Amino acid sequence: MRSRKNKQLETYHPPKWLRGGHAQTILPFLSQIFGVRGYDRQTIDTPDGDIIHLDWLKKKPVSPLVVLLHGLEGSSNSHYARALMTNVERLGWNGCVVHFRGCSGSPNHLPRAYHSGDSDELEWLIPKIKQLAEGPIFIAGFSLGGNVLLNWLGKAQYEETNCITAAASISAPYDLTTAGNRLSTGFNRVYGNHFLRTLKKKAIQKIQTHHLTLSVKTIRECATLRDFDNNFTAPVHGFCDVDDYWSRASSKPFLPNIDKPTLILHAENDPFLPGGQLKELIETNNKISLNLTATGGHVGYMHGPFPGNLAWLPNQITDYFKDFL
Repeated sequence: MRSRKNKQLETYHPPKWLRGGHAQTILPFLSQIFGVRGYDRQTIDTPDGDIIHLDWLKKKPVSPLVVLLHGLEGSSNSHYARALMTNVERLGWNGCVVHFRGCSGSPNHLPRAYHSGDSDELEWLIPKIKQLAEGPIFIAGFSLGGNVLLNWLGKAQYEETNCITAAASISAPYDLTTAGNRLSTGFNRVYGNHFLRTLKKKAIQKIQTHHLTLSVKTIRECATLRDFDNNFTAPVHGFCDVDDYWSRASSKPFLPNIDKPTLILHAENDPFLPGGQLKELIETNNKISLNLTATGGHVGYMHGPFPGNLAWLPNQITDYFKDFL
């Protein structure tokens, strides 16, 4: 097994027709990715009496398994999920997309939803997935899913991280206070408003279904992600307020403690949260391989001649994992 830490990571060069962090974020999101021939859905009962859904590629015997954690309001249909699962399928590996609660297209049973610090979920879920796997397990987390993953890998209270061989985090909002405030101001509110359309709808449904003591009117009037997290995410998930939530759920303080081989891939022009701090944060951790690219946007990395393709990013992820086989 080679050491990825000492191996040169590939530099991303955007196509000449795709310039700037916003374009590099939005165009991949709008792209059509085909190739995955369909998923087999599995329902998993949670320890607290709820359900989550896993979408599996057609299972193959004795093959590496890539578990994917999606971003805010993402799913197995997100562009990055389809791109990575297409790559995994092409390699002859197994693939599984974990849907955070309420993100599979069907509501979960409990009043709680999911949040950026939901790493307790991985502590019970990954051992269950390990029982279904016949080869090494790798995890790739995108955006919110990347932050959840980094928390799980870096917090001392978790004991089940030995279930996996290596991990990759892509465009994780490791400092939620900075990222949340950025998505609540200026042009970045375009992204915030995109998320709010579905977040508010699901929150109102939960309030009405479970008779929560929260105001539907207040949720409807939330104009920013900061407003929404303060009035729904924080109180429903046991945080005092949005500042308490963003502070406690950020993976930033735990990056030095990660002791599993982990690739962190982040762009310095990520409009959600630039990756400039990462070099300093991980400089003492020889388990982390940092690919800090100058450009690429947020979970973007479109490549090639117009209209481009999304092969570069999944190739980096699976190439990293190959070094641990």
